[in-house]
Amino acid sequence: MKQFLGFISILFISLTFQARAEGFNPAIIFDMGGKFDKAFNEAAYNGAEKFKKETGISYKEFEITNESQREQALRTLAKRGANIIVIAGFAAKSPLEKVAKEFPKVKFTLIDAELDMPNVQSIIFKEHEGSFLVGALAAMTSKTNKIGFVGGMDIPLIRNFACGYTQGAKYANSKTEVMENMVGTTSAAWNDPPRGAELAKSQFDRGADIVYAAAGATGLGVYQAANDSKKFAIGVDQNQNYLHPGTMLTSMIKHVDVATYNAFISAQKNEWKPGIYVLGLKENGVDWALDEYNKNLISKETEEKINQIRQDIINGKISVVDYNKSNNCPVR
Repeated sequence: MKQFLGFISILFISLTFQARAEGFNPAIIFDMGGKFDKAFNEAAYNGAEKFKKETGISYKEFEITNESQREQALRTLAKRGANIIVIAGFAAKSPLEKVAKEFPKVKFTLIDAELDMPNVQSIIFKEHEGSFLVGALAAMTSKTNKIGFVGGMDIPLIRNFACGYTQGAKYANSKTEVMENMVGTTSAAWNDPPRGAELAKSQFDRGADIVYAAAGATGLGVYQAANDSKKFAIGVDQNQNYLHPGTMLTSMIKHVDVATYNAFISAQKNEWKPGIYVLGLKENGVDWALDEYNKNLISKETEEKINQIRQDIINGKISVVDYNKSNNCPVR
């Protein structure tokens, strides 16, 4: 009898779970660079996978391989019954504006761009704040007073990473020289590790001993070049410290995974709300990474200084300029 009741209980839970899953259909669109870029896209993927693991609800997905696919992917997923669609990348703004009007009952979460519509939730990160921290750390660590930055596509978003990095470096050591290169002006810039390695090597040859990459999968080439040159690199978006232990000084974490997970779980619970949400240090949207892979590279004194700077930014004692608001960086 107990076994029978147990079977009935399991069957009831299974049917309830199935009904819930059938009524909720999340979807995600990955941007150029690929789902497993070990950076921005993979962070979004990890958030979606966490939701799937916790709820048992699968999600539909689409990987963008050329610029024309965004509108098509949004429309196709909406037509196939998606309740919530997460799309990552600034370039999704224009196609989403069109598709969101066509499907007013579908919820859309846009990461890295602002779109004010009744069925759109925009998640923006204060990349400049997190980049300020890793810039300060780079300046404190550098033995040459020369550090570098390799950005992916030359857009205001990536300029904001570079500007925050430079501000942090100059704050920690005004004598620091920051070298800066962008990979390109098209979306191909996100997936070109050989070019990333080439630019990083050029900066190392000019005296830089630490290079920060904000370039999607292209950053993998930067990290390899740093490893080969026995220099330091700084990762981005995810905690990439594990990629080359001893080479990765730290990573600037941008919690795209949390934004993706929260979009799915809030939509499932009918708690999702449209609007523009800005996440910085205070909101735990960005941060720097300290773990078993890099703890031996950073002294306790340096760690305390970085955490004090972090707190000073949160408290407003340090103001970090947002490049996106002026298209100008106050320091070079």
